[in-house]
Amino acid sequence: MTAIEIVRLMNHEDRKVAAAVARVLPAIARAADAIVKAIRSGGRLIYVGAGSSGRMAVLDAAECPPTFGTSPLLVQALIAGGRPAVTGAVEGAEDSLANAERDLRTKKLTRHDVVVGITASGTTPYVLAALQYARHRGAATVAITVNPRTPVARLAKILIATEVGPEVLTGSTRLKAGTAQKMVLNMLSTAAMARLGHVYENLMIDVKASNQKVSDRIVRILAEASGRSVSSAEHALRQAGHNMRIALIMLKHGVDAQGAKKKLAAAKGNLHEALDK
Repeated sequence: MTAIEIVRLMNHEDRKVAAAVARVLPAIARAADAIVKAIRSGGRLIYVGAGSSGRMAVLDAAECPPTFGTSPLLVQALIAGGRPAVTGAVEGAEDSLANAERDLRTKKLTRHDVVVGITASGTTPYVLAALQYARHRGAATVAITVNPRTPVARLAKILIATEVGPEVLTGSTRLKAGTAQKMVLNMLSTAAMARLGHVYENLMIDVKASNQKVSDRIVRILAEASGRSVSSAEHALRQAGHNMRIALIMLKHGVDAQGAKKKLAAAKGNLHEALDK
């Protein structure tokens, strides 16, 4: 086959991914609600995966602190083989049952946490053992796979099975299966963080300024959210000690930083409630 024939075939197959994800939206929503419940109870979201699935998990967890302003401890990812497996294959790592339990013990897993196991095949021993241990500890369990008729379906309370069909490159689950996993993880973390108040309308109100590009974006977000000018947003942000929530309340209510802090404290940190008062 020529290169254009290969990429056309892949593109045709990739169109099936969004449809497969659409068919399991109710399950994704239930999982997002379970994550919200866990975090509100003082728990954490812990992803568990191996190989490509584990790398997807690491990526999503790593993006939460800068995007939503959360603690790095709130959303975590365990990958079979540990840190070396993020950038390379670790022989036999995904087959270890003992390591899965050990890794979750190290995290001091509790019944308030939610464990999301990611395995395209639905048979990865590391992920199955992690979900089994999570069930034993009373934690909520979610499985992301592409095949509902596999062992992982019997271990997870919530099953998200995106049936994308055979891969163009047989057995290479980094393709359609991986794309589906990325879409589902995007939905889980974004929906949960929006429900938890880390999003204002469709804006990243808790985004962290990690570089100049993001710093400029923060000012634009604040200006858009408040309906005020960029210069007004910059001034309020400085007065608020670069706290976007405080700055937005200042701009919306015409109060100083101290007054905005009092409003937010009275609303117990709920930005929408503070803006409504």
